[in-house]
This record gives sequence, C-alpha cells and structure tokens, in this order.
Amino acid sequence: MNYLITETSNDTTIERYLLEQGYSQSLIRHLRNTENAITAGGMAVYTTHRLIPGEVLTISFPEEKNSENIIPSKLPIDILFEDEHLLVINKAAGVPIHPSQGNYDNTLANGLAYYFKEKQIPFTFRAINRLDRDTTGLLIIAKNPLSACILSEMVKKHEIRRRYLAIVSGELPMEGTIDSPIARAHDSTIERCVDPVLGDPARTFFQRLFYDPVTGHSLAGIRLETGRTHQIRVHLKSIGHPLPGDFLYNPDYRYIKRQALHSFRLDFIHPVTRVRLHFEAPLPEDMQFPGITSTEGLWDNDF
Repeated sequence: MNYLITETSNDTTIERYLLEQGYSQSLIRHLRNTENAITAGGMAVYTTHRLIPGEVLTISFPEEKNSENIIPSKLPIDILFEDEHLLVINKAAGVPIHPSQGNYDNTLANGLAYYFKEKQIPFTFRAINRLDRDTTGLLIIAKNPLSACILSEMVKKHEIRRRYLAIVSGELPMEGTIDSPIARAHDSTIERCVDPVLGDPARTFFQRLFYDPVTGHSLAGIRLETGRTHQIRVHLKSIGHPLPGDFLYNPDYRYIKRQALHSFRLDFIHPVTRVRLHFEAPLPEDMQFPGITSTEGLWDNDF
C-alpha cells in the first residue's frame, strides 16, 4: 500500500496516520515488528516518524506462510469479484466455510488454498461473514490484514448491508420484525432456540415477496440487525414459518433437500479504495418457485 502524504497530514506520526486509515493497534504492532514493513521515502522508519508532504509512505503485508491445517483441494469456486484486497464469492450449497471435524478437505477454505497455490501466492484464510454449510450465496474473503481489519470493523458497525432470501412454510405476513433473544438449546452443541431469559438479543426484519398457494410456501426477504448463530432459521420457526429442508428445525424435504436460505445481496464501501460495491447472487435453482426464476423487480426497495 502506497500513501502520498499531503499537507493535511503534515507532521502527523505514522502511527496516527495509519489509525486514521483504519488500521488497528494490533495490526500496527504487527507491522512495527515486521522488518521493512513500513518505509517512507524508500527508507525503513519507525511509527513515531513524522510525515512530510510529498513523502510516499509504503506499507507491506508479506504473507510468510499459508494458513495452517488447510489442505489445498481442487474445488469449484464462483468468484464474483477479486482485487488485491478482497474476494466476493457466491457459495454453493453443501460447502462448509472452513475445516472442522469430518470436513478436512471439502470446504471453501480448502478450495481457496488450492486457488492461491496455483497462483503461487501464500494464502491466509480470512472470512469476513460466514454462512452455514447448506446456506448459499454471497460472502466476503479478505486477502490481507488491512482489508480484514477494516471489513471486520465495518461488520461491527453494521456498515456491510446483507440481504437474504428464504423460503418459509405457510403464508408469511406482508412484513414484520422478530425481536427474540436466542440461546443454545439445552443438551445440544448445535441447535439454538428462542430463550427470553438466557438468550442474547436478536432482531430480524422480514418482508413477504411472493406466496405460492400450490406448495403453501412464501418467498421472504430478510434483513438482520444482529448475527446470531442460526438466527433466521430459529426466528422464522418461532413465528410458525420455518424453512423447509432444515434438518435441525424443520426436516420437510418435499420441495428442497437443504434449508431454503440464500445470501442474496451485499452492499458495502470498499475498505481501501472507498468505492461503493454492490453484488447480487441469483436465486438458486432449488429455491425457485413455480413461475419464478428471477428475483428481478421483486425486491427493489431499500428494505
């Protein structure tokens, strides 16, 4: 990363300047302890160095080794966007995000490890948002510590707008808010439930986009204020409209073999270039209602 110093940053220390650019204190400490990671005018400098207008500050992020315990595997990956800082990926159903017990070489992380190995680029896996194994759609991968740092902070501040599409059982109300705390279900390491006493705050907003009387299911647009584990699946079940195909909360496999949930839309400001980015992932084939093969025109408001 190169920064041309202007008059507005005259006499500012490098540490202060980097903080203003979105660097975290921990990232600055890492750079401080990495040889030649910070240079000004072509010379290695300390973060106490005071900047001069016209000076070029260069920050390097060398990836010295690959993510440990991630086996490169040749897997199909649908990359919608890539630059030197991030990727936006349309994840398929049945693909875990990262390795875990029973999933050592079939995850998105394994596929990306192979992708970067083929490019002969060291790779550290940094997923900014996460999707369940059987949830499809958009997610962001940071390619360096700076983009990871800024994007993670954007998530905390709700500056990354995410919209989901879900199929739910029954005729969903036209719109509504579900404000119900979510906790881990008793005697389960996976399942969650609504728990007003022990649960963490969770809020979900929904709109009904379409109702199919033939199958008795609705297509819903979903927006989250919080990001609890299984939040959409648990909240929709709590109001009597569970997602079909959900092995945990509604194992109804008549129309779909996995939970009918899709990360449909992403809107955010690029962490480095500050350009506004917008992405949409088409509705997967297994979530298409009779007569609906596209979401175009269904959800054009600023919900």
